Amino acid sequence: MRIVLGLARAMGADRLLDVRSAHVDGCLYHGQVSLDFAERLVTGGARVAIPTTLNVGALDLLHPELYRGDREAGERGRRLMDAYVSLGCRPSWTCAPYQLPERPSFGEHVAWAESNAIVFANSVLGARTERYGDFIDVCAAITGRAPDAGLHRAENRRGQIVFRMSGVPERLLRDDVLFPVLGHLIGARTGTMVPVVQGLPLTTTEDQLKALGAGTASSGSVGLFHAVGVTPEAPTLEAALGGRGPDREIEVTTRDLVRVRDSLSTGTSSPLRAVSIGTPHASLAEFEQLIRLLGGSRVKAGVGFFVSTGRHILRQIEERGWLEVLAQAGVSVVTDTCTYVTPIIPPGRGAVMTNSAKWAHYAPANIGAQVLFASSAECVRSAVLGTIWRDPELWPDD
Repeated sequence: MRIVLGLARAMGADRLLDVRSAHVDGCLYHGQVSLDFAERLVTGGARVAIPTTLNVGALDLLHPELYRGDREAGERGRRLMDAYVSLGCRPSWTCAPYQLPERPSFGEHVAWAESNAIVFANSVLGARTERYGDFIDVCAAITGRAPDAGLHRAENRRGQIVFRMSGVPERLLRDDVLFPVLGHLIGARTGTMVPVVQGLPLTTTEDQLKALGAGTASSGSVGLFHAVGVTPEAPTLEAALGGRGPDREIEVTTRDLVRVRDSLSTGTSSPLRAVSIGTPHASLAEFEQLIRLLGGSRVKAGVGFFVSTGRHILRQIEERGWLEVLAQAGVSVVTDTCTYVTPIIPPGRGAVMTNSAKWAHYAPANIGAQVLFASSAECVRSAVLGTIWRDPELWPDD
């Protein structure tokens, strides 16, 4: 409680809020301090007071053979994961807790950590959470309290900067590849403001919004965005802006998007070493799309194909018989962690292709990967062919 109160003072809050749930990011091992903090809480008899889910850890506990990192670091990572379960947290091990059946309702106050989970809860669900980080997250879970500040307050949720889609072709507007690229652009140019996107199709899906939000939170510090006509607090532009004019407006063209797309790639065009998708964790709908794109084909020998997801989604694809289909196609499903935070992809020469702006942003520094950013369809076809394939009609200004 002293830590929560200290945060409240730092944020200028004069009261605390009851929060209904928490999502803890601190279960991912980042060094000895991560373990010391959690094990001190366990030794002291602490227990979470509210339903609390856990972000990815350092290991895939269901498939430990996938781990290729330092043994000692792996053992500490496992101890850390065990410590948080001992505190009463649910062993969900996913960066996408909003894909669980029990997710926050509109206007509900929660204390979520993990950048993409925060932005999804605020933007897509209309729940309310500030950008909580390691240690603060579990303190809020134990006390059931958080400062009445930041994005918990209505006056701080008003949109301030408008991104208008200008002349972007209809096909690109509806393709999944648009959303991580647009998110990366918005995050890099928003600063501390709340962005509003105008011009997205009304048919935009939750998975597309997930990719957009993850991009904004990786390249910037966005905790909330509004999409006019799509997200719950933005039925109109006026509503998204809280009845005021925008502080700034930015026109987004296809050429702008192409530049950002290119910036997400660091590798050479050949050879293709692996494909990694599922960052944030893949949903059931994304697995259905993957199987459709594979169309019965098999990944080329020598090319790794990895999909990260949560255990709850794994159970659903097992029930549908999809896990066996994917295994026969040469696709490996990773749970409990993600391939950009822990060494799973086998070493080798060449680039790793991904459809995730978040993966592309973090993987070069985290695991030393050369990255090729592409659409889902390009990732799958490239993996099947064993070489880089690009859709020549997807980006008209390319």
